[in-house]
Amino acid sequence: MIWTALLLIGVGVTDLVFSARPMRHVPEVIGAATIVVVGLVSDLAEPGELALLAVTAGFVLAWGQSVTRGFAVGGRAWVPLVVFGGALTVTLAISPVDAYAGGLVGDWLDATPLTVLSGLSAERALLLAGVMLAQLSTGNVLVRLVLRATGTVNPARVSGRSVPTYRLKGGRLLGPMERVLIVGLGVAGELTAASVVVAAKGLLRWPELQAAREEGHRGPGIHAVTEYFLVGSFVSWMLALGSLVLLA
Repeated sequence: MIWTALLLIGVGVTDLVFSARPMRHVPEVIGAATIVVVGLVSDLAEPGELALLAVTAGFVLAWGQSVTRGFAVGGRAWVPLVVFGGALTVTLAISPVDAYAGGLVGDWLDATPLTVLSGLSAERALLLAGVMLAQLSTGNVLVRLVLRATGTVNPARVSGRSVPTYRLKGGRLLGPMERVLIVGLGVAGELTAASVVVAAKGLLRWPELQAAREEGHRGPGIHAVTEYFLVGSFVSWMLALGSLVLLA
């Protein structure tokens, strides 16, 4: 799954760069350049491999452009979702194409003193890196796109105005932490512990859900808060669980 690994690395780097410093065109260019460099140092230098590397880089450029337009005023949030899903499908479909990853990446893995990485093939290590990168900013972007595409309103806003007495705080930080923890526990074979993390999130949000039921509450009602919480959470969990399927 070297092409899927490179795709996830490129998309993950693109979204991390954009979250650190929002700029037009630059993040996706950096993401595409990253996977080209990673591919070359992984010894993917045959003509066919270079062609597939260029296609994968093109998917990363398309992702960055579509996300920017999807979040613009009047933008269509479903377009970047289709781009991501289509790119992932194509890279999975071409995964049987013979491509041996090694080069400097393989040499580094052979020499690394880190026991958690010793014995991993270059392809497996790159897939793990791509999956972990996808849990960070990319996961947040996908959640926001799905919420927007489905018309699920942010409960912190009512009629376009921010409600100062009600905030869902820390979601942009807690989401990546939660997904990384779930994937990490899953890779370690602790799926039961991962399910505990999912249950714990519901308990942590319980006070907010209860507050929305109280009479005289100035924020949105219980139904709006619950819908927003469930849609966002399930998309986040599906990304983490889908990543575990790729690593299986």
